Amino acid sequence: MDSLHPSIHPHVGDYKLSFNSGAIHGNSEIRNPLEVETILVPNRREVDGVTVQMGSDDGIFLTWKDLWVTVADRKSGSRSILQGLTGYARPGQVLAIMGPSGCGKSTLLDALAGRLESNTRQSGDILINGRKQVLAYGASAYVTQDDTLITTLTVREAVYYSAQLQLPNFMSKSEKKERAEMTIREMGLQDCANTRIGGWGAKGLSVRTIITSIHQPSSEVFALFHNLCLLSSGRTVYFGPASAANEFFASNGFPCPTLQNPSDHFLKTINKDFDVDIEQGSAGKTPTEEVINTLINSYKSSYSCKEVCRQVTAICIQEGEALKKRSHASILTQCLVLTKRSFLNMYRDLGYYWFRLAIYITLALGLGTIYFDLGSSYSSIQARGSLLMFVASFLTFMAIGGFPSFVEDMKVFERERLNGHYGTGAFVIANTVSSVPFLLLISVIPGAIAYYFAGLQKGYEHFFYFASMLFTSMMLVESLMMIVASIVPTFLMGIITGAGIQALMILGAGFFRLPNDLPKPFWKYPLYYIAFHTYAFQGFYKNEFEGLTFPNNQAGGPGSSMAKIS
Repeated sequence: MDSLHPSIHPHVGDYKLSFNSGAIHGNSEIRNPLEVETILVPNRREVDGVTVQMGSDDGIFLTWKDLWVTVADRKSGSRSILQGLTGYARPGQVLAIMGPSGCGKSTLLDALAGRLESNTRQSGDILINGRKQVLAYGASAYVTQDDTLITTLTVREAVYYSAQLQLPNFMSKSEKKERAEMTIREMGLQDCANTRIGGWGAKGLSVRTIITSIHQPSSEVFALFHNLCLLSSGRTVYFGPASAANEFFASNGFPCPTLQNPSDHFLKTINKDFDVDIEQGSAGKTPTEEVINTLINSYKSSYSCKEVCRQVTAICIQEGEALKKRSHASILTQCLVLTKRSFLNMYRDLGYYWFRLAIYITLALGLGTIYFDLGSSYSSIQARGSLLMFVASFLTFMAIGGFPSFVEDMKVFERERLNGHYGTGAFVIANTVSSVPFLLLISVIPGAIAYYFAGLQKGYEHFFYFASMLFTSMMLVESLMMIVASIVPTFLMGIITGAGIQALMILGAGFFRLPNDLPKPFWKYPLYYIAFHTYAFQGFYKNEFEGLTFPNNQAGGPGSSMAKIS
């Protein structure tokens, strides 16, 4: 059976790109969350004196040769971010990419994962098992620095939902559940399996890392790395066994001081930020740029560089099998699983809907007491209109309060979509369906309080229409804010954008100025017709006033005639 592949990783650094071997060792025990357990079939072949293991069950060999990445720059035209990098990653080994900020770590991972931005240009060869091919589903996973996990789920639920989304349809529910339980045991999370991820579990879930971009690991973590790729300004300072990096620096006159963390020493040596000491006159300091050039030139002529080139050549010559796309859950299964997971998240997250429900009830009580028992006097006409305007505009406007939760949902969606777990359609359907029960509660309970306290038109069919209009309006606002969340992923800017769009729609909906009086450019065409508030106002007013009778004089006293609105 296929392994539970792309979604379960320890959080060890900035970015991680993992390649799965296709199996999980049944008897393996992961004692440290950074250990990598990979099955390697003993099928060794020697090419030019280099032993290479290839085969469909061996995992994925990744190589890159003379890799350049340039980005368009308005001032200089173009700027090189990566400059002729060469390296490899082997199954069962951890490759750590290190370097100071801005050295190209993230860009290298993006290039290997095929995630470069459209304004970048890439040259050089990136081969998978010696072939030019794209990463197939189930072959890799990309994990960012931020924990994008649903914090209201327990560890067991998070792993189980991940299994349901990723594992193929031909596997039964019991098999998927067993696979999830096995994964939990392998990660040593049995004791906290029923604990919500919002605490320690986020670190435990967020183990199959091959390539890791990391800033300053501890000595214990550094000792777990098999190979080290050290970058500076997009150039390779060192690539080779992590255990030999100390010797490389020492041979070039930069030994690691006793009892100092090797990774701290490497980064301090090639970090230009420390040049401030030189500018301030510290004696015996060599400019960092000169140090970096010395190390780069030394590496180019070193045995380590030649060995890297030999390894890359050997892997490319011994061409492995092409990656095969693994099957995953059907679109129907994706929708069902995502709907259940989303509903559970909305139910447990008090800020998603429950707090908003409490606010709506408070506002409804306020409306009900201010407009209590309007009756059928002449003055009640304006009061009813004002009440319905507030409901159509400001009660629906309050739906922007769910924007922070939408942003968190979008982060999870973006990570899982890029890893191929499901598509946009399944996410939209699931999120919409799971929100329906909560929006119905918000429409019916506060709506009933305001409606019956104010004494609006009697008849259950009128209240049903009133609640339906309120529900539809809030559903549209939720959809609008979800669109905004996908475009503006920050809380403050998203709320401002959503509020601004709704404010424009309310202004052009025909309440503050009659439709015929609206300026035709923009306000009448097209805003009046695309603003959902236009149809909400019309629906609320027609439902409330049609069939009611009011006195046709302002006093409404004896002898006044009655007017019926039809």
